Amino acid sequence: MNDVYAINVAKSQFRDGFNTGDPNLVLSVFAPTFTDMSDGRPSRYGADAGIKLRADLANLFAAYDAKINIIIIAIRVQQDMAVDHGWHELTLTPKGGGEAIYRRTRYLEVWTRQTTGEWRISFYMDNTDLPDTV
Repeated sequence: MNDVYAINVAKSQFRDGFNTGDPNLVLSVFAPTFTDMSDGRPSRYGADAGIKLRADLANLFAAYDAKINIIIIAIRVQQDMAVDHGWHELTLTPKGGGEAIYRRTRYLEVWTRQTTGEWRISFYMDNTDLPDTV
């Protein structure tokens, strides 16, 4: 399978995990140990990153119905490493009622080919996308 296509398939799993409220499906695209530098949360490293991300996602999905739209700018593959960047548009609708929350973040992911041949995220970073003021 083409490497860019394989990463796109994995990104679809990431999207489907958010859109169905399934933390395990979201985490299935991450390497067993990874670095998480998500906006608004402490940086996390190694096996702890997955444990904490799973808990954060479980809490998020318990309170909100989540819908994510992924806009990929580019995926660049260099041997067993790839860089993916773009935007995540996340809409969170409170399960108890109320106004939906819209968040648009810009993201950067470093993907590594695992010994199984599968691509997994080994480094994740995002932050709030700001409007151009010029």
